[in-house]
Amino acid sequence: MASVNLQHVPVRVAPGRRLPQLFGGLALYGASMALQIEATLGLAPWDVLHEAMHKRSGLSFGTITAITGVLVMLCWIPLRQRPGVGTIANIALISVSVDVGLWLLPTPESLAPRVLFLTAGIVLNGLATAAYIGARLGPGPRDGLMTGVAARTSVSIRWIRTGIEVTVLVTGWLLGGTVGLGTALYAVAIGPLAQAFLPWVSWDQHARAK
Repeated sequence: MASVNLQHVPVRVAPGRRLPQLFGGLALYGASMALQIEATLGLAPWDVLHEAMHKRSGLSFGTITAITGVLVMLCWIPLRQRPGVGTIANIALISVSVDVGLWLLPTPESLAPRVLFLTAGIVLNGLATAAYIGARLGPGPRDGLMTGVAARTSVSIRWIRTGIEVTVLVTGWLLGGTVGLGTALYAVAIGPLAQAFLPWVSWDQHARAK
């Protein structure tokens, strides 16, 4: 498979093509989160933490997601990371779309629709991840933390991401977040899914110029 260029490109370049993809990808990301939450079969590592904080605070899931995003972005300061349009949009749009999704979606009781919700949520999350990253308008707060730490250390991104997500997962679980089959499936599937979708949705400046 050919490599995909994901280097940040200023928003002034092809905004009519890239901004709709960014916003659509982030809205889909929040909707896919809502599907996984309603499945009640286990959440992605960050969402285990979000759910635990949601239960303890009484704030909406989306509000907790936004607050966490802002706090994580503050960790960028010593790492000298700079937010992009995609970073701010990530915080704002995902928080709204996940709350709307939770309001609209029913909570299935039998196993079959719960498995369907979980499967759809993970697959759509992979597509959404590829779409907003492929717009090349700046990483989300959590992705930026990972790349920022990796840039300031000699540790590979793979190990940095693993360390962050394990820490977040264990913290969320200890606080009462839902860990289950869906957590394991997400961990195994999300990377390959996003990688598979990226060539189809990634914006390529040079290809568009031809």
